[in-house]
Amino acid sequence: MTTSTPTTQFTEAATADRLERAAGALTAHGFTVEILDDDAAARTRIQDLIPEGASVFTGASETLRRSGIEEDINAGGRYDAIRPRVLAMDRATQADEIRRLTATPDVIVNSVHAVTETGSLVIASGSGSQLPGNAGGAARAIWVVGAQKVVPDLDTALRRVEDHCLPLESARTQEAYGYPSAVNRLLVLNGEYVPGRGTVLLLREAIGF
Repeated sequence: MTTSTPTTQFTEAATADRLERAAGALTAHGFTVEILDDDAAARTRIQDLIPEGASVFTGASETLRRSGIEEDINAGGRYDAIRPRVLAMDRATQADEIRRLTATPDVIVNSVHAVTETGSLVIASGSGSQLPGNAGGAARAIWVVGAQKVVPDLDTALRRVEDHCLPLESARTQEAYGYPSAVNRLLVLNGEYVPGRGTVLLLREAIGF
């Protein structure tokens, strides 16, 4: 595993044909997919998809941060935002409550590190804290995905995680917390079991890692 420098291979937005191919494969695997122009469209669409008052947990995501979606959810007052509550809690004495809150919200909003043209979503994590909600703990999941994250297959998706995302995330955590990140846990979603649970907002533009 290397954390030196990210590769430039995974930064270019996918073509319209590749986006459609990924969307078709995801749909065939039970996901709901919408192809949107940009992060502004996703920001508006999320307000339509999440009912007011729902408990919502936002995963750690540069896509959500840069688009303003994270701020909308956590500071807008429209939802029962889980992340601000968790950040204010004592991790030593309230660890169990934190774990339950993040694992079983009404809605989790996140991004992914890769989406394959064969219809899989890939999410990597250092701690694993955001994976339960994505995997099935949340009643609904919404993933906002930039076009540069579309890759041909799972092998390429895993290379994108290691060669591109990890160096960038390590640089972020080093600056923020004083230590590098690691791919300690990896979630691959090959299909959605519950109809309507998982929605992928696939953007035509590149955003995030």
